[in-house]
Amino acid sequence: MLAALIPITFVLIWSTGWIVAKFVVPHADPLLFLVLRYLAAIAVLAPLAFLLGARWPATGREWRAALVNGVMLHGVYLGGVWWAIQHGVPAGVSALIAALQPLFTALAAAPLVGERLGPRRWLGVALGFLGVAAVVAPKLSGAGGALGGLGLPIAVNVVAMAAVTAATLHQKRTLAGADLRTLAPAQYLGALTVTVPAVLLFGEFRFEPTPEIFLALAWSVLVLSIAAIMLMLVMVERGEVSRVAALIYLVPPVAAVQAYFLFDETLSGLQMIGMALAAVGVVLANGAGAPASAEGCIAATRPDDEDETETSRRPA
Repeated sequence: MLAALIPITFVLIWSTGWIVAKFVVPHADPLLFLVLRYLAAIAVLAPLAFLLGARWPATGREWRAALVNGVMLHGVYLGGVWWAIQHGVPAGVSALIAALQPLFTALAAAPLVGERLGPRRWLGVALGFLGVAAVVAPKLSGAGGALGGLGLPIAVNVVAMAAVTAATLHQKRTLAGADLRTLAPAQYLGALTVTVPAVLLFGEFRFEPTPEIFLALAWSVLVLSIAAIMLMLVMVERGEVSRVAALIYLVPPVAAVQAYFLFDETLSGLQMIGMALAAVGVVLANGAGAPASAEGCIAATRPDDEDETETSRRPA
């Protein structure tokens, strides 16, 4: 019974990442909030890693790879997503764009790791882009000009998704076998190297010290950064990599439902059809045995030789 609840709990928790961003924006500068989140996560995870005897990066090369991965994975990805939400991108739409990460990974895998895309996966790519176009187009053509004021925020959200794609490929190529208990705080440290300067250059230094904002910070660190990742790793350890990948595709609709009840965000019938098309497209493009990643973390947990269906390729 408990095992059956783990996947459901994971989806419900992971989808709140976009809800927390939407909640925080009126009360704090998103980039400043992320700096506090990274610092708090390091303060919790680093001592825990020492207590558990986890292996830390042993060489300068390993540290550099972990820090660079953190820049892409958290600094650019989370920073971009939160900035886009701050500037009007609905939480459900932002979650959908982010969920296209495995689709872009499939595209990038061909030139980078020699992975060939068959007709089924090309169909998935086409359906994915068609679905996103159906969801995003009404937002871009809304009132207030040809782009409805959301052209740049959506573009930033896409760049953020591209960053997590790059982080996934980078993590697979340079950090395979790394201990995730120490990799996580190292990645947050890397994120700070770009987020702190961004706050100093562009930040609003706005932070309302209310109980709600500290609750959001605690949720971001303890539930999203720790509990959700632990649940994911439990499923991966049980050999349920493909199941975890499938769960990632449920995040956008769950986030959209949560945003509907909490923030009155709505999606038209066309947009809901587009979200379904995008989900189908991502599943097809991702292919059997090629897992998606929740912020790239799954990619480092699965060795290349576990792909029994396509031994000639490396999973993206």
